[in-house]
Amino acid sequence: MNDAKGNLKEIIQQYQSRTFRYPPELRLHSKEDALKFVEERGFVFFWPIKGIDFPSLWCATAGNRPVPNNHDDPGHITWRWKDKLLGKKRWFYAKLLRRKSTIISLKMIPFFFALNHSVHESLDDLLYLYKRGKISIEEKEIYKLLCLEGAQDSITIKNKLGTFQKSSSSRINRALDLLQCDFRIMPIGISENGRWHYSFIYNLVENIHPKLIQQSKQIKEDQARVEILRAFYRSNGVASQKEIKKLFQWDEPAIKSTIDIMVSKDELVKVSIEGNKVDDLLSIPALI
Repeated sequence: MNDAKGNLKEIIQQYQSRTFRYPPELRLHSKEDALKFVEERGFVFFWPIKGIDFPSLWCATAGNRPVPNNHDDPGHITWRWKDKLLGKKRWFYAKLLRRKSTIISLKMIPFFFALNHSVHESLDDLLYLYKRGKISIEEKEIYKLLCLEGAQDSITIKNKLGTFQKSSSSRINRALDLLQCDFRIMPIGISENGRWHYSFIYNLVENIHPKLIQQSKQIKEDQARVEILRAFYRSNGVASQKEIKKLFQWDEPAIKSTIDIMVSKDELVKVSIEGNKVDDLLSIPALI
């Protein structure tokens, strides 16, 4: 094991400051900048997520600071970029990792599809899962609605489900989140329906990205995990197995086998930091 002491913490901070685009000279100023950033990183969060070190569109644009409640903050230009790109097939946006708003490049998304069998499932598959108690009635009905009637905004979905299922708004919101996490549905636009004249329009992922889904069928799961972790470590430089599990929710054998592959190829090396009790910390070689 490499005993990385002294200034490794500082090196990590400097590395992440660059890859996360914290310095003013590296920040994003346009929609095209945002697209290039996501392509460069592979995948990012839309907002910074508490407790998880990872790039976000917000911090890459507004700097390393909390998201303010003030809607006039110039950093909220990111919201406009995101809305304009919905349905344009320039990147993949949905509530995914940790059920948080995540943006994935189209080059990287097939690897995520390869790890999520639900992206290949049909309406009959969901009906079967519902009968087995694996998904909620709201998930089933939302998916069925989009299958049979096409894209719908969230207000229309709530009205239709609430009419005959008496489902609460919170249960429908949760179902919409879970269907996104499973790569079954995604937002493709904005509707003016609703009290605030703003609601997401949803459609089935298979209707928007059939070619990428087909492409993902050729990718083996171990290959997909390696590609995803490569992008993750390119962004973070250093991370433990615990942090990988926290972000991706993979099981421990899958994480270990993926790391073993990358260590065998000298893509990752074990490190230790003075005062840090984590004994499974791994780094890209460039940092040490």
